[in-house]
Amino acid sequence: MIDLKLVVAIDGPAGAGKSTVAKLVAQELHLVYIDTGAMYRAVAWKVLHQKKGVTTAAIEEVAKDIDVRLYYEGGRTRVFVDGKEVTDEIRTLEVSHIVSKVASLALVREKMVELQRKMAESGSVLMDGRDIGTNVLPNASVKIYLTASIEERAKRRAKELLEKGHAVSEADVEKEIAARDKADMEREISPLRQADDAVLLDTTGLSIKEVVSRILSLCRRPS
Repeated sequence: MIDLKLVVAIDGPAGAGKSTVAKLVAQELHLVYIDTGAMYRAVAWKVLHQKKGVTTAAIEEVAKDIDVRLYYEGGRTRVFVDGKEVTDEIRTLEVSHIVSKVASLALVREKMVELQRKMAESGSVLMDGRDIGTNVLPNASVKIYLTASIEERAKRRAKELLEKGHAVSEADVEKEIAARDKADMEREISPLRQADDAVLLDTTGLSIKEVVSRILSLCRRPS
């Protein structure tokens, strides 16, 4: 049985498959899908686009008046910054290099969390990120911490980037993910961690279909 207002929070490290399975689960349960990672990537993209350096001052200047909008249609999230579509541009390694620094700043997180909570007010939602269950939506109906081995995550992310035409090596992606894990887990504000009441789901060796099935079971269990 599904709650009339179901709020699902999926957290986990980079490359764990959050966005992939979240989209499928949201589609199956008719939930509004909100990709919070895309919002921080959007800020990072604008910082790079302005070419004023990746300093705290430059990031905060961008965050103050940035207009980030997400539209989920046709099975994918389209991302717009100040009216310009940047759906593909925010997924580059250049953006990945700085997104943890961007997301660690209090002003950035405050603005993004405020936007995320407003989005969740609309009704039944599925939100994925790194601090959804612990900070953004602490009262979510279902909380899941999705992870996988770093080797598995690097393999997935490298495949995704190669399919989009980015020339990357698995070894470089693994280094990038390891650095991202460290930054996300050690940041002072809303670090990445499993919520006390979240279900741990290790996806190493599991197919997308198997992961989706397990999450659907958690969402459909009697409350």
